[in-house]
Amino acid sequence: MQRFCLSLDLKPDPALIAEYERHHRTVWPEVLESIRAAGIECLEIYRIDNRLFMILEAGDDFSFEKKASLDAANPKVQEWETLMWKYQQALPLAKPGEKWVMMKKIFSL
Repeated sequence: MQRFCLSLDLKPDPALIAEYERHHRTVWPEVLESIRAAGIECLEIYRIDNRLFMILEAGDDFSFEKKASLDAANPKVQEWETLMWKYQQALPLAKPGEKWVMMKKIFSL
């Protein structure tokens, strides 16, 4: 099992943040199916203010390249991603075109 932690910001607008959270109470079935098809077994998103933190657990055969390829071929996932970008903004340190940024693990008990 692999675990990844990623971060992304939301636009600092309370109304948009509330909409974003409403969308995540009823994530589209096609998006959920795509997540599972990529080998992701557990995915959680947390928020403080406008900062998001995602914990993703996946099987040993999971890769972000495979997930990106599956997403690119899925029109509903692309529609979801376009909608979500209405609420999201890249971290200041993100590379061009990068949304979720991998976090570095610095401690474990």
